[in-house]
Amino acid sequence: MQVWAVSYDPSSFTEELYQKGLLLVDSTRGLIARLLPRMLLKERGVAPSAMTFAATEAGKPYITTPNISPPLAYNLSHDNGFVIMVFASGKSHPPAYSLGVDVMQVQLPRRNSYRSFVDTFQEQLTPLERELLSPAVPEEEGLRRFFWMWTMKEAYTKALGIGLGFDFGRIEFDVKADIVRIDSQVPQGWTFHKFQITEEGDLYVGVVAEFLEDSETVVVSEIEPKPWFKSFKAPDFVAHAIEELAQAE
Repeated sequence: MQVWAVSYDPSSFTEELYQKGLLLVDSTRGLIARLLPRMLLKERGVAPSAMTFAATEAGKPYITTPNISPPLAYNLSHDNGFVIMVFASGKSHPPAYSLGVDVMQVQLPRRNSYRSFVDTFQEQLTPLERELLSPAVPEEEGLRRFFWMWTMKEAYTKALGIGLGFDFGRIEFDVKADIVRIDSQVPQGWTFHKFQITEEGDLYVGVVAEFLEDSETVVVSEIEPKPWFKSFKAPDFVAHAIEELAQAE
């Protein structure tokens, strides 16, 4: 399993790059999201003209390029200044496989107090999660806990590939003990990798969820070394990707 993270500030792009990028898709973030899986396939020796993709009925994208061995699974997430892609060998539940990622910036929406923000999500939180976000918890810590909970829920449901069809209240993340429960039980076969990124003073937290079948479920702390995590700056990544893909044709 590996994660590629692209940080971007639209104002850092030159007009030339925008002109090139807009030929592909009408947004900087959308362009990066298109380029990431294509660069992954390019590294596997696939010509751009042979790269094909599809999506499940629930909208989860997957690779349909033939003759890739082992098969590749990938998933994307974005929030504010980051676009994230996780990829791994496809192990279970093809064609999209059970792999998901979510990333979010730890910040309050404008015009929201911490308490009113958390209260908005009461129905999607379990009693334990609500207790872990009680008024007794300092606001900064509570906000960080909330986003760990939410990215865990998002990553898990994205790995399942069912979009908005899963009640988040069924998913519980005990952030103090690093334990995930589904319907009050620890599920079997899952690995959850937590990660955090600081970019120009802004904190982002994220989770990768991967179903590995015959294994005990574990939550890997964000403080563990992450040789599987690679970061890029958007202008360099986009310029390099466009050039590499053009040359590979």
